[in-house]
Amino acid sequence: MRIGNWSHATRGSCLKYYSVAELEITDPSWVPSYVQNVTKLVEQRGGRYLARTSKIEKLEGERKAPKIVLIIEWPSKETAVTFYESDEYRPYRQSRSAGAKNQFLLVAGEDIAKIAQIAE
Repeated sequence: MRIGNWSHATRGSCLKYYSVAELEITDPSWVPSYVQNVTKLVEQRGGRYLARTSKIEKLEGERKAPKIVLIIEWPSKETAVTFYESDEYRPYRQSRSAGAKNQFLLVAGEDIAKIAQIAE
């Protein structure tokens, strides 16, 4: 299953990408298996967890703060998309989708203003 523009990965790009997920767990039965197995899959595929936390402080905005935020750094868009669409991840993605209210984004590690120095 291809989601949005995720299927149009750019090959050869050195730009890092970040998976950013906002979760509100509605059925916790899937969580232990997901955390144990998906953590390994992410790391095997070149991803690196930067945050998986419920310690969230809303500083600004109208939107309600999420219960859990997850941030994973990927070496490229292609790596992130390949993981997201993989057969190995699919059953865990389905269990997460069924057991939580999710917002799942893929964010380019860039400054569109070209002013900030982005870590490579």
